[in-house]
Amino acid sequence: MVESDGGSRSVRVEIYGQAYSILTEGQSDHILALADMVDRRMKEIARATLTVDSLKVAILAAMHIAEELHQARRRLDDVDRDLGERSTRCSAELDQFLRRQMVETGGQ
Repeated sequence: MVESDGGSRSVRVEIYGQAYSILTEGQSDHILALADMVDRRMKEIARATLTVDSLKVAILAAMHIAEELHQARRRLDDVDRDLGERSTRCSAELDQFLRRQMVETGGQ
């Protein structure tokens, strides 16, 4: 359910059997997708650990999601570093090429 209040909206979601109203200025579909992801993760954790304590399940789910975020950030940092190194190499090669062209053409 989505209710509008000016710029923000209230999105009703259900996570692990509990209903929550989330205020958002963004897309309600995004909030629903996030809630679904958390709900699925909590259910997976509860099945795998046979834990019925919802607080423990929520904390374990948060830890799993945080680990995924940490790994994704690390991969992004690696890609960013690799891109920077490649960019530096390309720039150096371009500089060398342009210098050779200037020498060959006599600076014209």
